[in-house]
Amino acid sequence: MKPVLLIFISLIGILPAVAQKGKKKSQPAQETTEQVQPQKQEEQPQQQSQPAQQQVNPLGEHFAKKYAVASRWNDFDIVKEAMYDLIIEYPGSDSLIHALAVLYYENQKYPSSVLICQDLLARNPKNVAALELAGLGYEGLNLFDRALQNYESLYLLTNNSNTLYKMAFLQFQLKRYPECLTNVEILLTKPEADTQKLIFPDAQNKEKEYAMRVGLLNLKGMAYREQADKVNAKKAFDEALKIAPDFQPAKQNLANLK
Repeated sequence: MKPVLLIFISLIGILPAVAQKGKKKSQPAQETTEQVQPQKQEEQPQQQSQPAQQQVNPLGEHFAKKYAVASRWNDFDIVKEAMYDLIIEYPGSDSLIHALAVLYYENQKYPSSVLICQDLLARNPKNVAALELAGLGYEGLNLFDRALQNYESLYLLTNNSNTLYKMAFLQFQLKRYPECLTNVEILLTKPEADTQKLIFPDAQNKEKEYAMRVGLLNLKGMAYREQADKVNAKKAFDEALKIAPDFQPAKQNLANLK
């Protein structure tokens, strides 16, 4: 629950500004940082100082404090209730809605998390945070084809190597081996293949970091193996073990190949 708590601690500070936006029906609350910042009052400081203090939304502030207390006491139901209260008060805040989706995801309520993300994406199809969370939610539901669709959209917007790795792995799970191999080869040409890390279990079943290249070569071997190409599969597993001799997935895959 900690990531959501951090979001709401920051939101408590912007509630007065959001409330001020909410009073202008023709100008609904926006999600950019510049628009939720209190407006500068240099031109008429004496006229604006007192009204600005009166524009704090007491109800919204109450819900935010309710969230903070419930979160501190790890009461999921009250946290969720407070978040719904805040969303009803500030329906134009994508940050609040996304935070609720994160809360559902963290508590393994994947259907609700995905449904919320769908609403966010209906508002803005280029919402990077919603695309990523929707992909994670669909993975949690084992709906790998739907997860892949969201990651593909996300990759087009971000060109992120971790997202492309997720795509390649999901394509392997969906038995789309040629597409998987294409993306693996793209990633192997990127410098991130050597700088970014992936976590795999070691011989003692403890988590250990390995260069992405090692995981990519292992995935490459697995894709070739599933296509009955043992020669290229063995070559890929050997390359992975040359870089990381203790890499257990490649060791096991190579042993099973014989």
